[in-house]
Amino acid sequence: MSQSVAGSIASPVSIPVVPLRELLPWALFGGLLMLLLIYFVGAEQGATSLIHGRAVHEFVHDGRHLLGFPCH
Repeated sequence: MSQSVAGSIASPVSIPVVPLRELLPWALFGGLLMLLLIYFVGAEQGATSLIHGRAVHEFVHDGRHLLGFPCH
């Protein structure tokens, strides 16, 4: 059984190029979110606390231990 494959030759795939001007704002936004996350997991307690109470500390408590931040 022979099949004709004349029309099914694969054309090369072109990868779209993303200009740096379009990528930079998203990279900065992601970096700021990561810094904010690291702050809340690593330093939001005690004298450096921005939010009053222990709600944030208790919310990120297990993540703090998982990442190796001292807690108590």
